[in-house]
Amino acid sequence: MEQEKIRVLMIGPARSVHGGISGVVNNYYGAGLDELVDLCYIGTMVEGSKIRKLWQAAKAYVRFLVRLPRCDIVHVNMASDASYYRKSVFIRTAFLFGRKIVIHQHGGNFPAFYEQELDDRGRARVRKVLAMCDALLVLGTAWRDFFGRISDPDKIKILSNAVPIPQSADRRYGAHKILYLGRICKDKGIGELLDAMAALRGECPGVRLYLGGIWEDASLRKRAAALDGTVSDLGWLDSEAKNRRLDECDIFVLPSYYEGQPVSVLEAMAHGCGIVVTRTGSVPDLIRDGENGLLIEPKNTEALHDALLALLTDDGLCRRLGESARQTAEASFSIEDHIHRLLSVYAEVLGAEMYHGR
Repeated sequence: MEQEKIRVLMIGPARSVHGGISGVVNNYYGAGLDELVDLCYIGTMVEGSKIRKLWQAAKAYVRFLVRLPRCDIVHVNMASDASYYRKSVFIRTAFLFGRKIVIHQHGGNFPAFYEQELDDRGRARVRKVLAMCDALLVLGTAWRDFFGRISDPDKIKILSNAVPIPQSADRRYGAHKILYLGRICKDKGIGELLDAMAALRGECPGVRLYLGGIWEDASLRKRAAALDGTVSDLGWLDSEAKNRRLDECDIFVLPSYYEGQPVSVLEAMAHGCGIVVTRTGSVPDLIRDGENGLLIEPKNTEALHDALLALLTDDGLCRRLGESARQTAEASFSIEDHIHRLLSVYAEVLGAEMYHGR
């Protein structure tokens, strides 16, 4: 007799939201997680006005209360700041109902939130909320070490982000096309990136930076416009357009001040781009400096410039790093392997053998 599917009630931002967590959830659906478990996903946040966000949260909570008695596991995708406060209500409710709880922590800014924005009482409340879970999923070793200091280390499990791996194809290196994907704001290092491009345009004629994302800083947008002919604004890209740009651009850059474990870097690895990224969060679990990409320190314009210049002036280096990044993604960060490990977590939390349908 076929074993019944595990009933998972998952919450996080609406799948239409422009952001990393939504990308993770959409990858789950694309890889068929909803066919392997009985999955109900509830979006607790949408983009827009405060009233629209509050209304979405209220509707989500009502749906959550209706579905809660009929689930085996509550899987909570959480970051920091407003995301933490919103999700803590759902976690406390699930705990009162006696549900098994998996907290999936994505937020790259959680240490600053916990250590700098909260007082002693606030930090105690965070620890209490984290203690309610049966498993705490973190993105890498740096996050395991941090959360191990404020929660039960035995509950912590590393579950790296993952992406679909596209079919291998010969790609062109030496195109001198640099791609950035994500929120376009100060914390993503866009100021330093524009400074670097202002110098590179004189050193590498024909170099071009493509910015794919949502602008959050008008002053940075004005600076980018002043580099017309060197910097192109693509807006937010859907999956098809994003994959096309990843194939066209030989270099990917992400100079963030902080990160959890950026899905965009994994996507660039899977497409074989030469990668320049800051050493922050769990990025060092993905990129080994000089082996499958170049790591630099955040807020360092000179290092960013030099790393990009190295890839722009040495096609062989760009190819070697890009091909190695592709191999790393295939070996360690495929969405299929990720889902296998996630199902193992679900089974362990329920105290059962590995789910029959894997």
